[in-house]
Amino acid sequence: MDLLVVLVYLAGAVGVTLVITRVVRTRGGPGGPVHDRYEVAFLNGGPARVVDTALAALQADGRLAIGGPGIVAVVRPTAYDPVERAVLQEHAAAPHGALHHLRLGVMRHPAVQEIGDGLAARGLVVAPATRRTTARWCGALALAAFALFPVSIVLTVIDLAGSPEFRVPFVFKVAPMLFAALITGIVCGSVAARQVTSAGRRAVLAYGREHGPLADAGHLVALHGLRALPDPVLREQLVAAARFYGPPRRNGRGGRRPSPSHFSSSDAAALGVATEWCATNSSCGGGGGGSSSCSGAGTCSSGCGGSGGSSCSGSSCGGSGSSCGGSSSSCGGSGSSCGGSSSSCGSSSSSCSSSSSSSCSSSSSSS
Repeated sequence: MDLLVVLVYLAGAVGVTLVITRVVRTRGGPGGPVHDRYEVAFLNGGPARVVDTALAALQADGRLAIGGPGIVAVVRPTAYDPVERAVLQEHAAAPHGALHHLRLGVMRHPAVQEIGDGLAARGLVVAPATRRTTARWCGALALAAFALFPVSIVLTVIDLAGSPEFRVPFVFKVAPMLFAALITGIVCGSVAARQVTSAGRRAVLAYGREHGPLADAGHLVALHGLRALPDPVLREQLVAAARFYGPPRRNGRGGRRPSPSHFSSSDAAALGVATEWCATNSSCGGGGGGSSSCSGAGTCSSGCGGSGGSSCSGSSCGGSGSSCGGSSSSCGGSGSSCGGSSSSCGSSSSSCSSSSSSSCSSSSSSS
């Protein structure tokens, strides 16, 4: 039994050392300040906050118009940075202009994903794949320590039954190491689950102290989230679009109501709306049952069925201001809307092919 005790302590010490070393190494880095408001937005809420920051800035100076029910129209196609260019590109690829589809498409755009890669290289955030691997290590250590408690009790009973003289029970000998390994696994797992490192939090605080007096919409969203937007109409539209891809909510009877999407990671200030940073070799979750993969330096090649890349053709609604009676189809130009305002197209049955540039053709539509 003494040899078994030595082996338990040796294995426990190795496991604890490996886990602590990995957590410290993965959450280290040169650190430093953030470069712009988009990096602050990424640190505060991931890709979702970055997109909301760009949309708020574009709407604030009149280059973009966002109206009900969640339709985006480009007023002046002028972009001052890569993220704003990504918004205009995704809008051009999605003529229906639905805000939630546009928002998801921009989240997956390389311009947004490269922000996360740059922050990870400087040690301000931890890549999702690295966090998942570290969490598995911590979970394995905690699970092994927990499982060895009943095993040690059984060995203690066997040892005491076969020995007439009194000796310290085996479980008492190994309990300190098992307890230390269990606590280490739990604590390290909690630390590893956080995407933003301590250096990232310090960088955000320093940026807030330096740029706190700025009152433009982009900086307000980047620092404080959607609830800081001064425009209540825009805030309502963005919150509704964010909630579209939010986590499942519970209904009134205690069950879970399904969500239209499973995009994950959290935006705490935007009502807990979540998205996952799509880093190297990880997959982009998204709406519409689509899929997307990333490679290289955080670039994504997405195929999102029924999301940002679909377009409507073949339907006639009698003018550019008409609207289709469907929730995700549109007719006419950029000024058209889904849900009907001045005229509507009813009794239309449309079929959509699930690809990044799917097309909707209406089999019968009447004005």
